[in-house]
Amino acid sequence: MKYPMTFLCLVFIASTGWTQASKTDKLRGEGKLTAAIEAYKVVYNKSPEHKTNTYNLACAYALSFQKDSAYHYLQIALKSDYSLWALADTDLYALIDDSRWREIENSQIEKHQLKHGQLKQPGYAKKLLNLILRDQALDYYIDQAKSHFMKQGEIPQWYYPIGAFKQHIGRENFVIMQQLVEKYGWPKYSTVGKLAADAPLLIINHHEQDSVRKKYVPQIKQSCLEMEGSCMEFAKIQDRILVNDNKLQIYGMQFRYDAQRNLEPFPIINPEYVDQRREEIGLEPLKDYLKRKINYNWTITQKTEKP
Repeated sequence: MKYPMTFLCLVFIASTGWTQASKTDKLRGEGKLTAAIEAYKVVYNKSPEHKTNTYNLACAYALSFQKDSAYHYLQIALKSDYSLWALADTDLYALIDDSRWREIENSQIEKHQLKHGQLKQPGYAKKLLNLILRDQALDYYIDQAKSHFMKQGEIPQWYYPIGAFKQHIGRENFVIMQQLVEKYGWPKYSTVGKLAADAPLLIINHHEQDSVRKKYVPQIKQSCLEMEGSCMEFAKIQDRILVNDNKLQIYGMQFRYDAQRNLEPFPIINPEYVDQRREEIGLEPLKDYLKRKINYNWTITQKTEKP
């Protein structure tokens, strides 16, 4: 019974999805990578200036471990890109043990700083972004297992080695995270940027042991309240601790399957006041979050406690 439970945890805590706004993205989301690559290439040949399509083409090649083609299109897509997102994008996991990846890391950090200002700890930011990418490695393939489970009602046999390797990566990342925090201090938005600062939160949330989450949750909450860390990730971690202790969650961030294999939130304490609690830490109304995240219709009328 261990793996089914692990499977449920993994699919809920991962960053599970992209907006499938086109047929090409839909093909990729369905696991049809060969067809997706061909569709992206058709668009590229017609509109090579369409950088989003070119980036997605690179991702599809990376997901299918066609590294040379992935690098070719990724370098084209990033020419005028000043963000750090690519450095944390799990779709590119197959590329990170290649010398060309170091060039992309350095280039994106340099371009980002030219446009947005110097990071106080750019080297630390780069290491944290790499942890995010590794932390969510294999999520694409786990999403395919999730889809199979929702359609067929059973976990596909090919999920098990992927799930085991995912856990191995998580344990390694936690050790690296501890070493980085000891050396550089707890990361803050103001020192490494918003994306990189979330790395420890993701790794802690995905750790197998609740004792780890309980150890770090005060620091994570403090960073949230000081606006130096993600309140979204704090809410996920806090709710996960409660759910794993068979208690009611506070913010509605943890999900389970119902009898029809549809996702729903775990029970919430005083659910009529959940939006008030979410607003206090800057989160959107639960109705909007659940609809966007799992296509769930939250219908409990919200109240506001008197001061």
